[in-house]
Amino acid sequence: MEWIKIFASDTEARGRIQSGKPQLLVIHGKRICLVLHEGNFRAVQDSCTHNGGSLSQGHVNYLGEIVCPWHGYRFDLRSGRACDSSSHDLKTYPVKSDDSGFFIGI
Repeated sequence: MEWIKIFASDTEARGRIQSGKPQLLVIHGKRICLVLHEGNFRAVQDSCTHNGGSLSQGHVNYLGEIVCPWHGYRFDLRSGRACDSSSHDLKTYPVKSDDSGFFIGI
């Protein structure tokens, strides 16, 4: 795994990512959906495993699930698990911040 620096600091990340509003990042050709929810950052693949909808165009519900804008499929942001057994789980990406910056592991 490689840690990719996305922001200069956790403070910058919190200033640029709105809570509950998914944000698309493209890192080394991978489309990643970054979300700040209840004070924690989560990163999952951007493509819904049901039919390929962009999850960064969806929304986060009160349960901490990202909801696909196309057909409403839901996935747990912490684990990437599909909330409906008819869809595959999402790939998750670790997120960390320290004195040197804010990173996503790919």
